[in-house]
Amino acid sequence: MAASAALYFFVAAAAAGALSIVRPIRRLGIRSRKAGWLVLLAGAAGAQYVLGRPALATYVTTPETKLDEFAPIYQFSEIQSIPVRAPAGRVYESLFAVTAAEVPLYRELAWIRRGGASGPESVLNPSDDVPLVDVATRTSFLQLAAVPGRELVLGAVVMAPPGVRLAAAPTPAAFQALRQPGFAKAVMGFVIEAQDSGWCRLRSEIRVHATDPASRDTFSTYWKVITPGSQLMHLMWLRAIKVRAEATRR
Repeated sequence: MAASAALYFFVAAAAAGALSIVRPIRRLGIRSRKAGWLVLLAGAAGAQYVLGRPALATYVTTPETKLDEFAPIYQFSEIQSIPVRAPAGRVYESLFAVTAAEVPLYRELAWIRRGGASGPESVLNPSDDVPLVDVATRTSFLQLAAVPGRELVLGAVVMAPPGVRLAAAPTPAAFQALRQPGFAKAVMGFVIEAQDSGWCRLRSEIRVHATDPASRDTFSTYWKVITPGSQLMHLMWLRAIKVRAEATRR
């Protein structure tokens, strides 16, 4: 998230500098066109630096969850969590039942993610009355593991070499074994941790592993751009699961 925040800061600075070349924005301390040029160049250089920084890999040495088993190495990650006042079993059921219509801002954020383009059904273009997990697993995602009442893990190939076509019906083992250069694999896990007094903590984590440095650098730019919207989308998804689970309790 820090890299994304820095990227957006420098892009905003460059935009402010570009506007100040036409008319200096004195409220931002840019008092001349020359200063506008300096701010534009500094912002562009900063953005280029952030985009060019390589992502370091994280290694899981002692797997504790199914997510750890399917994503023991990754360069990109995102974690969200939320407390839920409901039993673990009910939270797990709600995870499978929530639709896009129940998730605040989901359609707006998904529209931005796909660039406003229309297309076939996908997790970024779901039906209102179909659970999001169902949409994901019948389009681009594969269910890698499920532990009732505790964990669900989904996986997808998010980048592949041009012209490469994967098997129409991949298996978790085949997904796990995919290590050839040119790919990036995303694993999304939902983990439910039971707590005291009828509470649970629902955690969502996304991990992406690029199989070679070139793929890592290519995916890195995309990741830094989408991270703020992606985090908000997944937080709203967890909130919808929470609302459904707690409403069922009442």
